[in-house]
Amino acid sequence: MWFVRFLVSSIGKKFIMAASGLLLFLFLCTHVAGNATIFMSSKVFQSYADELHSHPLIVLVFSLGLLGVFLAHIFVGLYLFYQNRAVSNSRYAVCTRVVKYSFASETMPYTGLFLLVFLVVHVFGFTFSPKTVLISVTVQQLLSNFFYALFYILGFVALTIHLSHGFWSMLQTFGFNHPRYNFLISRLTIVIPLFFFLVFAGIAFYFMTGLGASY
Repeated sequence: MWFVRFLVSSIGKKFIMAASGLLLFLFLCTHVAGNATIFMSSKVFQSYADELHSHPLIVLVFSLGLLGVFLAHIFVGLYLFYQNRAVSNSRYAVCTRVVKYSFASETMPYTGLFLLVFLVVHVFGFTFSPKTVLISVTVQQLLSNFFYALFYILGFVALTIHLSHGFWSMLQTFGFNHPRYNFLISRLTIVIPLFFFLVFAGIAFYFMTGLGASY
C-alpha cells in the first residue's frame, strides 16, 4: 500500500493540503462566477440559483464531496501546524530562518479557523433559510444588516490573507518553482485573492450601503 504510506508521510500530507486547496480554489472560482450575477439583477441571480438547485442529487453529491475536502484541508492543516510548531520549539531545532515568514503564512491556522466560523454562519444563514423565501430575497435581507454584512467582509479579509499564502504554497508543492515563472506567481498571489475579495466583499458592501436596495 505505497499510496497509503505516501499520504501519511510528511510530503503526502503537504500533497493533501495542496490538492484539497486546489479543489477549494476551483470551487471559489465557480462560486464567485455565480454570485457575481447579483450585480446584474435579482432576476438573473434567482435564475442562476434555481438552475443550480434543479439538480438536487448532483447538489447533494457535490456538497458531501466538498465537505470531505474541507475536513481534510482543516485537519491536515492543523496537524502540520502543530507538528511544525513542535519542531520549531525543539532545543535541537535551528532557530535562524533562511526566509522570513510572511504575515499570511504565520497566521494561516487562525485565518483558517475564522473562515470555518464564517462558513458555519454562511451555511445556516443561506442554506437553511425558509424555503418559502426566494434566495435572492434572503441575500438582500441578510446582507442589508450592517453588522451581518460587516462580518462577511471580515470573513473575506481572512480569505484574502489565507489565500495569498495558500495559493503560493499550493503551486510550490506542485513544483511550480522556476525563475521564469516566479515573478508571475508572486503577482498572482496578490491579484487572485484581491479579485475574490472585491467580488465577494463587494456584494456585502453593495447591500449594507443600500446600493442594492432596488436590485
